[in-house]
Amino acid sequence: MRRIVLIVVAFVLVAIGGYAQTAREVLDKCAAAISSPDGVQASFKMNSTQYGNTSGTVCVKGKMFHASTADVKMWFDGKTLWTYVAKNDEVNVSHPTEAQLQSLNPYNFINLYKNGYALTMTNEGGNYKVHLKANDSQRKIQELDVTVNGRSYAPTEVRMRQGTKESVFVVSDLKQVKLGDATFRFDKSAYPDAEIIDLR
Repeated sequence: MRRIVLIVVAFVLVAIGGYAQTAREVLDKCAAAISSPDGVQASFKMNSTQYGNTSGTVCVKGKMFHASTADVKMWFDGKTLWTYVAKNDEVNVSHPTEAQLQSLNPYNFINLYKNGYALTMTNEGGNYKVHLKANDSQRKIQELDVTVNGRSYAPTEVRMRQGTKESVFVVSDLKQVKLGDATFRFDKSAYPDAEIIDLR
């Protein structure tokens, strides 16, 4: 009887291990789908209890991104973030944290999942839903849910939780485009009258 129990436990452990590995493989394929060396572009809608609701476009190339909405435009070159607020005609310059980047760039989960998170996955309507839970309670981003298209492996929704606050990004129209690095840096000549506020 004890041997049967041990065999059953062994099968369960193998199944759990395979399940987590499958979740990682799905995110690996998702990362590949949005990691064109030239860049990718997509449309997004954001609903956030912390940052409000908006929609726009986002361009991504490696760790760099440029997001544009009716009210705000952001450029991030991998280190520095420029945020242009149209109603104030001002640009805030900062070095953002991991949590700030995640809340601004729906694709930043690609830089998180490989370290420090436990992964589980379900299959819903032919799509994959991967749940990421932080191993360290001190991490700013404790939980993420990433919905991945079952055919193209493109992310279609990213749901992030920070304590009681939640942000949801719905992503569509993902396509590969050729983007120069200047796309991800603020061009002062395009906003000559904007006030620059350096928060670094």
